[in-house]
Amino acid sequence: MAEPSVLRVGIVGAGANTRKFHIPGLQQQPGVEVVAVANRSRESGQRAADEFGIPRVADDWREIVEDDDIDAVCIGTWPYLHAPVTIAALEEGKHVLCEARMAMNASQAHTMLETARENPHLTAQIVPAPHTLALDRTIVEMIGDGYIGDLVAVDAHVTLGSDFPAWEAPPHWRHSRDLSGNNIMTLGIWYEAMMRWVGSASTVTALAQSVVRHRTDSEGRRVTMEIPDHIDVLCRLAQGGQMRCSVTTVEGHAPPTSIALYGTEGTLKITEGGNGESPLVLWGGRRRNKRLRKVEIAPEKVGGWRVEEEFVNAVRGLEPVTHTDFATAVKYMEWTDAVSLSARTGETVRLPLFD
Repeated sequence: MAEPSVLRVGIVGAGANTRKFHIPGLQQQPGVEVVAVANRSRESGQRAADEFGIPRVADDWREIVEDDDIDAVCIGTWPYLHAPVTIAALEEGKHVLCEARMAMNASQAHTMLETARENPHLTAQIVPAPHTLALDRTIVEMIGDGYIGDLVAVDAHVTLGSDFPAWEAPPHWRHSRDLSGNNIMTLGIWYEAMMRWVGSASTVTALAQSVVRHRTDSEGRRVTMEIPDHIDVLCRLAQGGQMRCSVTTVEGHAPPTSIALYGTEGTLKITEGGNGESPLVLWGGRRRNKRLRKVEIAPEKVGGWRVEEEFVNAVRGLEPVTHTDFATAVKYMEWTDAVSLSARTGETVRLPLFD
């Protein structure tokens, strides 16, 4: 069946990212109409509708999924709803753009992938990790051209947003395993980016802690922190080499985020842009060089955010989903599960989890 001339999109979950990126990004695409929104309450849904001129507010996400006049669903909820809404939408014949992280765990992610494969005429896309988009093509090409030789090790230390422990800060949904699942801070986002360069891991060994063990919610209740706020992960990479990755939110005066790729012939290093935030900067040096030098990215190779455009184009058969397809997202969900399992048991976990 030919796609309709107008793509009608329903929004499930109008959180910060959805309002900042997805709704305006979809509305900017030719022939796309955002026709309905459902949020955690009708009041918050109405605010989003008023802000973006969305004609209808639904009381429940199922109204949008089951609406025959809606062609595609953009899911911007917390991870606990990603799998239920995605699976229901695909089964109702709707294209899906789902916010990251993909799901609560790898089991849910595999079910999402299986449902998408049962409906190959539908587009299924996960919002990609955005941090390194500007650099990815150049990094991949440099590695492919032999710049670093054979990979020896990846060393990542992620400190974006880190500071001394803040016991007085209120709990966030990312601190709750019931809402966020096995996702830990921004660990999965950075792993997804590194997979683009060096492929996936074959083993995982993790050590984690919660420095801030309790927080007080808005009703004065003491809430146990279920998600670590400091973690170190060691991996063997399937293509050869090792990876060390640490992510923290509780290191005060920490050095800026950096990711180094050490090879037998050269080194690539990604660092913060100097102001404590992205954009990131790429550095490189080979055997004959005395120090790393900044790698100037050719304008035609600079990537960027085009999630909504890619989604709409994929629906219309104009391009495939590359950032990020469900099969790739399942790999980072398996890795995230392996990290969580290793941190709990103290054992090394082998990947893939599901053969």
